[in-house]
Amino acid sequence: MRSKWKKSALALFSGAVLMLAACGSNSAAPEKEEKKDEPAQQEEAKTYNIGVTQIVEHPSLNAAFDGFKAALEDAGIKAEYDVQIAQGDNSANTSIANNLVSGGVDLIFANSTPSAQAAASATSDIPIIFTSVTDAEGAELVDSNEKPGGNVTGTVDTHPDAIPSTLKFLKDDLGAKKVGMVFNSGEQNSRAQVDSIKKLIKDEGLGLEIVEASVATSADVKQAAESLVGKVDSMYTITDNTVVSALESVVSVANDNKLPMMVGEFDSVDRGGLGAYGFEYYDIGYEAGEMAVKILKGEGEPAEMPVQYPQNLKFVINKDTAEAIGLEIKDDWNAEDVKDLEK
Repeated sequence: MRSKWKKSALALFSGAVLMLAACGSNSAAPEKEEKKDEPAQQEEAKTYNIGVTQIVEHPSLNAAFDGFKAALEDAGIKAEYDVQIAQGDNSANTSIANNLVSGGVDLIFANSTPSAQAAASATSDIPIIFTSVTDAEGAELVDSNEKPGGNVTGTVDTHPDAIPSTLKFLKDDLGAKKVGMVFNSGEQNSRAQVDSIKKLIKDEGLGLEIVEASVATSADVKQAAESLVGKVDSMYTITDNTVVSALESVVSVANDNKLPMMVGEFDSVDRGGLGAYGFEYYDIGYEAGEMAVKILKGEGEPAEMPVQYPQNLKFVINKDTAEAIGLEIKDDWNAEDVKDLEK
């Protein structure tokens, strides 16, 4: 009996060991497989935190942001956006930049020159991609357009031929002599454009005179435009964020007084400006987004990514505005109607 009991006990013990070994083997395999898949799942689920700083809301800047988001989406980048608008307030602009940095965002999208300058002052570590900037070098955002050299790069909102073509059109096709310009002299982006225009007029002997009307806020824009009436025979509204945010007030003054007003980009033509040599802000936002994609994927660094210029310069005219001021559109202008861009 004792011998049989020993044999039975031994058999039971051996069976239990085998069962435990088998269970251990089965449970270990899924665990190892789960660990193998874990990095891929984490990478697939990665959502980037993008800080967005914008000096003011107006259609051009909003279109640039739409383009930026589209580029990331097209590249399969998942992102959450912390969007903060300064509404033209420089103090708020600085606070926004500091808040985004302290929030530990993965990348900052700076939409306008003041926004980019504030962000660049707030951090030298977080990558910053800008757009809607006119003169990146003059704004001290980069060492040079070809080799930015720091944590900042992006796309600019001026084509090298845009301003010369606009001035030539004002002089040769509209017969302008005195051109009124309303702009915020405290915005580096605007001051750089006006100085560039004056220098070009002098260097090329164009015989145009620029009559300035400076503003500090969007509330000053209409009065500044009205101050030019009787002093000028045409107007030129550049990509000034303060003025563009209140563009309709300038358009009404220009059209009521039959003053042809050239503008700096297509959205302003759509809103009533006579014409522009320009590009779509959506496109430069999209190009900035493509640069951000490379940085987020580890395929590039801001320091080595050249600043990009807009492509495909076009001449667009608002036929309704031309009719309102009694201007005949000539075939040799080769102008597209702003409505054609909306098709």
